[in-house]
Amino acid sequence: MSSTIAAAVFLLVVIVISAVTPLASIAQSINNAQILSPCTIAKVKEKLLCGKLEVFEDRTARTGRKIKLNVIVVPAIDFNTKQTLIFFLDGGPGIGATQNAKFFAEEDTDYRRSRDIVLVDQRGTGDSNPLNCSPIKPSPEYFLDEMYPVEYVRRCRSALESAADLTKYTTEIAMDDLDDVRKWLGYQKVNLWGLSYGTRAAQAFMRRHPDHVQSVVLSGALSNDHHIPFHHARDGQRGMDLLLDSCVADAACKSAFPNIIQELRDLIVSLRRSPTSVKYVESKSKVEHSVRITADVFAEFLRSRLYTAASSRAIPFIIHQAFAGDFSPFLERLIPENNKIPADFAEGLYLSITCTEDVPFINVAQAKNESEKTIFGSYRVTQQTRACGEWRRGKISAGFHSPLVSKIPTLIISGFRDPITPPSLGRSIARHLSQSRQIVLPFGSHVEEGLTHLECHDNLILTFFNAPDVRNIDASCVNDMRPQHFVVKK
Repeated sequence: MSSTIAAAVFLLVVIVISAVTPLASIAQSINNAQILSPCTIAKVKEKLLCGKLEVFEDRTARTGRKIKLNVIVVPAIDFNTKQTLIFFLDGGPGIGATQNAKFFAEEDTDYRRSRDIVLVDQRGTGDSNPLNCSPIKPSPEYFLDEMYPVEYVRRCRSALESAADLTKYTTEIAMDDLDDVRKWLGYQKVNLWGLSYGTRAAQAFMRRHPDHVQSVVLSGALSNDHHIPFHHARDGQRGMDLLLDSCVADAACKSAFPNIIQELRDLIVSLRRSPTSVKYVESKSKVEHSVRITADVFAEFLRSRLYTAASSRAIPFIIHQAFAGDFSPFLERLIPENNKIPADFAEGLYLSITCTEDVPFINVAQAKNESEKTIFGSYRVTQQTRACGEWRRGKISAGFHSPLVSKIPTLIISGFRDPITPPSLGRSIARHLSQSRQIVLPFGSHVEEGLTHLECHDNLILTFFNAPDVRNIDASCVNDMRPQHFVVKK
């Protein structure tokens, strides 16, 4: 999953402090700062601190190819009152953490008020030997193809194997890399903030390096025994049911789409029986394409829109228009401008992680049985099982999937409407953490984007990091975090 953190209003104080405080002085507040250099980051006004830490690709043998880990430090604004830093671990798997530099540097500066924010591109992502798969020629048809065509996977593996041992890109190895970064920067203790897959990574770090962790926040928590994409269909259907039920309960949405639940069912049945071909015209070039829309691709698109409250509010409109034969709202949101594939997701890393840590442990027959009554079917399990048959599998430790037992203070934040990591996963994690608490956002999804009163979410995390005692957190404000209106017309 790519990761989006809710943006706050840019604080003028950052500009003022950056102007009057030389970066060299700020750098002195970072332990072992001489290994970092001032750097300019795209779309970030001030200079940050950057460095590269070289590690062995094969950490066990400690010979052969080395990887340069890309590290960006967003330094604390008030370094005279500095507290323990935050390591932010992004999701996917496949998203590099450094893409969040602008958010922490400019969009929500409260996190860096008295803390360094350390962003490390996990090996295989960002600028740390990224395992990016690229199609030969992106086109509108590419975005409507199945998720993992066999030749695409084979071509990607062949291209990447010239520069990477795909078996050496696992969560546990990456978390040992992260601890090397901690030591390299001279920090004794760290706070961890994991998002989505980043919560699995955080738990691995907690298990492997517990003495160096002060506190942990898990947002959209993924339990260690939850295998991607085993329950995508079941959990996605739960999220869709909650969304459409809320549409029926909303006067404007119900008036615009009075039969929306039945329309979705009938539309998926129709597309499964006979995929449809429609005309699509590229917005800039005006080139016309005839594209084929299948039930699997359409349903998977809808599932992905459930990840945020912002994107989910257009789902009833997209369904209703498609049911009426107008697939343009779907295509306009699916196909990016100029057919540009997002560069922030390393699909090869996604395969290396899931083909080692998840897919081999999925009971395919059980997954298919569980998905039969959903609109999503067994599409994701079938696609990823086949893809992993073409990929190289790494190794994990014997207890990798066992629950993490720990006394480290941990705050777990779950969205009640989350279609991929529902609150039940957070509860299962919390049972084994003696100093933990789960807070559920009633209208939250996988990522909190699109909810009102986002300051509530930020304040919960900051309150916890400032005093990591879960008993002292007042979470009553989560009831004020609500989604925007449904989209009912173009």
